[in-house]
Parts: sequence; structure tokens; C-alpha cells
Amino acid sequence: MVEHVVVIGAGVYGAAVTASLTRRGARVTVVDAGAPGSGTSGATFSWTNSCGKQPRTYHDLSVASMAAHRKLAAEVPHGDWYHEGGNLEWAADDAGRAKLREKVDGVLDYGYEARWLDRAEAVRLEPDIDPAALPAYEIAYFPREGWIEPTRLIAHLLSNAVARGAELVRNDAVTGLEVTAGTVRAVRLASGRRLGTDAVVNCAGPRADRIAALAGLALPMRNTRGVLVYTSPVAVSVSRVVHAPLVHLRPDGAGRLLLHSEEIDGATYRSAGGTVEVEPSAVEQVVEAGRALYPGIRAATVESVRVGERPIPGDGLPVLGRAVELPNFHFAVSHSGATLSVHAGDLVAAEVLGADHADALAAFRFERLGPAAR
Repeated sequence: MVEHVVVIGAGVYGAAVTASLTRRGARVTVVDAGAPGSGTSGATFSWTNSCGKQPRTYHDLSVASMAAHRKLAAEVPHGDWYHEGGNLEWAADDAGRAKLREKVDGVLDYGYEARWLDRAEAVRLEPDIDPAALPAYEIAYFPREGWIEPTRLIAHLLSNAVARGAELVRNDAVTGLEVTAGTVRAVRLASGRRLGTDAVVNCAGPRADRIAALAGLALPMRNTRGVLVYTSPVAVSVSRVVHAPLVHLRPDGAGRLLLHSEEIDGATYRSAGGTVEVEPSAVEQVVEAGRALYPGIRAATVESVRVGERPIPGDGLPVLGRAVELPNFHFAVSHSGATLSVHAGDLVAAEVLGADHADALAAFRFERLGPAAR
């Protein structure tokens, strides 16, 4: 019988798994090498979507996860970390337009909400956008998409879990797992503390492979860096996620905007001091693209630039649920954690406590990635 569970990682996945476990009556200790939300969850575009995700099982998991966010936010009086403003997207050339048409056709075939807008319709949604920056037609609109404020969601989930008896251990990295007879018996921390346990859930994000290795399991990861630029507050109306050809942006609270582009992700480097830095010219380029799209933000300055590490399992799909070889060791690791965490975390938590979610999790098992290494 599972009574005590150790959850490793206090980002969006760890918080969601912990909240679900405690709600189901388990005693939980959630441990993090830093502060909750200080890793990938604190540096993410946090776009909630299932826009073009393949295969169909991944799309369906994402749609169910979007619904779980919607439900949770509706149940909480101050659940305003969730923003369902939709997503606008367009392309700049023939190849991009063909790819976008293919994506829209694909999601419509799955029953996902999407429609085409012309320039006037898009400007009605985003009145401060420069009409000249928009194509006359073929602007894709995905109305049920949006974004979350991850740290506020994490705070809600963890505070409720702690109120139900969960223990939150901060700034204490996992250094070892005691495994005997095919079972994880204890988790060892850098502080010297030993946590006896009935089950472990690996929610360590980009470090999930290291935690798996402590259990003798080889989790292939191909993590990438993501760069986010945060502006100063500006009196400009931006109400939704916007994917323009040269910049992606969304609101980020208190009048700030969050900017990103695929190009800026490649502009990182490791300094002589060992820190990850971003080329200033790349930051300026993405800010200028934002200013060209929304002329009203010309006076905005850059408040901060954050570099996050995206946790991406080897084949790009989530890794969820128990490991067959080590059945009390469970995974909740993926890219798109902002979208998936609440729903997928609940599925994983339920399985930890004995529920049968074989069908829902079948496509996302660890074993698909190859033989386990012991």
C-alpha cells in the first residue's frame, strides 16, 4: 500500500502531482534543489495549446489538459493565473503559409477550434496592432488557446497541498536513491536527510535524466534553451498570444509583455564565468520586431531576459507513469508542461495510488524509448 510518496521537483508538474496525491489522501514530501518554480517553470512562454501536436494521442492529451486548466481555474475564486484569450498566427512566405494551412486543416480534422480571419477581423481582436504588419487574409485564429502564469499556479497547488499535510523541502537536491529488490526504498538529499518512501515521482524537468540514472534507468533527453524577453509596463492593449513571423508575444501582467522568437533561442552562449548569456543584438532584434507589430510599445524597455532549459524527452513526447522495471518509480516529464501539467499530473498521481490509467498513459510510457539500463 502506498502511504508516503516523494515527488522530486516543484515546478508545474511537481506541484500538480503533489496536489493530486494529497487530495487523494497520500502523505507527500515534495523536494526541490531550489525554490518552487525557479527552474524551467519560471522561464517559459507557458502557451496552453494543442496546435498541430502529433500524433493524435498527444493532441488528445493536450486538449484534455486544456480542459483541466479551464475547470480548475473556474473552481478557484482567484484562479486568474489562467488566460484563455486565443492565439493569432500568420506566415510571411509561401512555404510558411502552406505549412500553416496544413496545420489548420489538421486540427480542424481533429475537431479542434480554429478559423481563418482577414486583416480587419484580426484588428478588431487586437486594436493596437499595426494593420500594415498583417496580411490581408489567412490569419489563423485558435480561440481556446491561451497562457498561464506558472508561478501563481504552482503557488496555488502547493499551498493547498501543504494545507492538506504535504511537506515542501526547498533548496535540498536529491543525491541518491536507495533501490533494493526492484523497489525504491528511500531518497537521499544533499543535506544528509534520508526520506523513506513507498513511491517516487520524477518531476525534475531538464534534470529528469539524472534522477532516472540514480534509479538505474536511462532516460534520453534532448533539452533545448529558450530565451524570453520581458518588457517594462506599456499602455498597449495586447489580449492574447500572437505568433507573428518575427516575434511571438503575449501579455505578462501589470502591462508587461513577454517576447520570444525561435532565432533568439540560438543566440545563447556560455560566458567565461560559466553563466548562460544572450547576445544583446538578438534581444534588440526581437524587441524591434515587437515594436514593429505594436507601435505603442516603442517606449518600452527590457526589464529582464530569462533563459530556460526546456525538458524534451528523446522522441519529443511526454514520459508519464510508472517504469515497468521499477514499478514504484514514476515519471512526469515533458515539453509543454504548462499545457499538460494539471491533467497529466493527475493521471500520474492516480496511478501512483493504484488507479488503472493504462489506456490514457500507454503512448507515453518510459519503455518506448528503449531498453532500461541497470
